[in-house]
Amino acid sequence: MGNDNSNGKTYAYEGEKNLHTDFKNNMTYGEYLQLDNILNSQKRLSEHHDEMLFIIIHQVSELWMKLIIHEIQAAIVSIKKDELQTAFKRLARVSKTQSQIIQSWDVLSTLTPSEYLEFRDSLGQASGFQSFQYRMIEFALGYKTEHVLKIYEKDRNLHKKLVEAFEAPGLYDVAIEKLAKEGFPIHPDLLERDYSTPYAAHESVKKAWMEVYKNTDKYWDLYQLAEKLVDIEDWLQQWRFRHMKTVERIIGFKMGTGGSSGVNYLRKVLDHRFFPELWDVRTEL
Repeated sequence: MGNDNSNGKTYAYEGEKNLHTDFKNNMTYGEYLQLDNILNSQKRLSEHHDEMLFIIIHQVSELWMKLIIHEIQAAIVSIKKDELQTAFKRLARVSKTQSQIIQSWDVLSTLTPSEYLEFRDSLGQASGFQSFQYRMIEFALGYKTEHVLKIYEKDRNLHKKLVEAFEAPGLYDVAIEKLAKEGFPIHPDLLERDYSTPYAAHESVKKAWMEVYKNTDKYWDLYQLAEKLVDIEDWLQQWRFRHMKTVERIIGFKMGTGGSSGVNYLRKVLDHRFFPELWDVRTEL
């Protein structure tokens, strides 16, 4: 971005003054993005060079997760309002964002075990296991385990926010409701269930998705919705796998900071399925 200091205006491209951008009340690029706050938030607790990498990777991932939550929550609203095309746009953006988070593990994996050990003790009890935004994503996708809420009881406002997300219908819940709206015989218990309990696969949902996949022309919007959901779960599981392998590469099977079981926990969650019927129909088609 180039600047023309003769008149105090900022131009989008050097030499193209007709494309200038007037910032409201002379606001600068750095002020708009609050770069002072962002670029001064990397506070190393050790003198080790590689701690900067560790901090930035996790901060960037949290920013991407914030966008994922923003888009999923908006997609849920759109599906409820029968605005599926809008929902598709938002869910596609979620998948693209997930790809960015996955690539971040490639950068973090440049950290060797010896390098990490130089500053690991400085982390104390801090652990990625405590990421509330990751829990918000899990809740929005229907993976709800009540015991994780205890991690956040110390912060009353944050705990309240998480409980609200925990008790709210997730993305798959509103997709199933959409199937019912379109005339599929979904079991009533699924439409009036306690959303704070983990979703369990149901035959009526599987039959509905089976019909959608067998008649894609007739149910094109529902077919697109199904594939958008599969995209998101696929990318999330790839993220989980890269997370597991990166942790194993750096600390092996040691216990994680904060008391988590590290690789063993990460390996266990790989078996979980968020949208089970959408995977089951692939076998039965």
